[in-house]
Amino acid sequence: MSDLTPQSEAPTPTTDKITQAARETIYLCNFRVSVDGEWLCLRELNDISLTPDPEPAHEDSWEDFTDLVEQMQMLDEFKDPKDPIAIERLNLMNMAKLSIKGLIESALNLGRTLDSDYAPLQQFFVVMEHCLKHGLKSKKTFLGQNKSFWGPLELVEKLTPEAGEITASVKDLPGLKTPLGRGRAWLRLALMQKKLSDYMKTIINRKDLLSEFYEANALMMEEEGAVIAGLLVGLNVIDANLCMKGEDLDSQVGVIDFSMYLKDGAHSSKSTEGDGQITAILDQKNYVEELNRHLSASVNNLQAKVDALEKSNTKLTEELAVANNRIITLQEELERVKEESSYLVESSRKASRADGTANGQVLGETRKQLKEETQLRLDVEKELEVQIGMKQEMELSMKMLEKDICEKHDALVELRQQLDEMRTLNHELSIKSQSSEAGGKQKSDIISRLEEKTNQMGSTIKQLESSEKDMAKQARNLNTAAGKLLQRQQ
Repeated sequence: MSDLTPQSEAPTPTTDKITQAARETIYLCNFRVSVDGEWLCLRELNDISLTPDPEPAHEDSWEDFTDLVEQMQMLDEFKDPKDPIAIERLNLMNMAKLSIKGLIESALNLGRTLDSDYAPLQQFFVVMEHCLKHGLKSKKTFLGQNKSFWGPLELVEKLTPEAGEITASVKDLPGLKTPLGRGRAWLRLALMQKKLSDYMKTIINRKDLLSEFYEANALMMEEEGAVIAGLLVGLNVIDANLCMKGEDLDSQVGVIDFSMYLKDGAHSSKSTEGDGQITAILDQKNYVEELNRHLSASVNNLQAKVDALEKSNTKLTEELAVANNRIITLQEELERVKEESSYLVESSRKASRADGTANGQVLGETRKQLKEETQLRLDVEKELEVQIGMKQEMELSMKMLEKDICEKHDALVELRQQLDEMRTLNHELSIKSQSSEAGGKQKSDIISRLEEKTNQMGSTIKQLESSEKDMAKQARNLNTAAGKLLQRQQ
């Protein structure tokens, strides 16, 4: 048999194709995901003798070295290093590390409250959902078998009374019809309360209760679950405001987007620089808008003060006109009193000359009337002096008021000039923000093209796998045909 079997050292076209297909095929069951600097790498676990592509050179750091040592120690603890369940747990733990680290870094760089549309936050919830679903026991219902992580999350209410508010809020939310949707809403509310890490530690410490829902080798039952619960503590520095009304949490498809983590150093540095520039422009724009609002408010206040001063000026002008009229009437009255007194003096003199023996009583009455007229004249002069003093004070106040109005007018002109400059600066910043948004759209288009190319490569890989299977079948058929021929020759 061995003599009759053809021995050919030269590679045939069939073997070349099979080898090429094997080199281009990724067997996810024989690889694990690990963190290497800023790369998400697939590390080989079995003894496949295919030459890997050279990895890009990058600067090693102490953090990457410690992560690698921890992963090697965890692999050494496995009884079977090729155990697929253990590999799944390690992959999920590494994905949780990447997701949490990326979410914290991007949130701190963004510097604002996160909402439901933030892509790293959505990916974090997808990864957490996969971690909670790992190793779930299936429960039989009328509609078939069902796997949901809402049951383990309900245990938190029994172990921690503080979580009762979250559970009640989830049950009261309208539109949630499935346990999966309630579990997703529970994760979002716990993150907003910054209690997700505490609640996860609480249920992980009670493995006797978790055994009702999870298999013995599930992630929540092993050490990886405790590691993920510890990593969740870092999310307490993030502020999130998630609106779940109107959001369809029941029918969302939880797929991990690896394109967010498969980035080289140059691209990540450029993207971080672009994000930093965008955030700087937005901060400048917000500062200018705030300054514009303050200037507008100060201009309005000054305008109101100018209007009040103008009203008081018109009122003082009217009072000054009334005082001038009063002074004129008093002067006329004084002239009339002087004329009357002079007339009385002349008449008394004439009477004394004409009749030297006039009645003393008439003379006394005349003197008395003269004294009264003199006193009235003195009173009129005093009132006139008072009115003149008031007029001088009013004129002085009018001058000071006019000076203040001129100063306010100059300040108002300067503020209007500053307001115009701020408006031009705001316009320039808006143009810059629009250009940065256009650059972001170009980047998103490039990312979509890369995703399309990735999908095409996946389809070609599937075609190569199918061709490999067909060639293997042909090889078996050829071997069987050769064996039959050899048996017939014998």
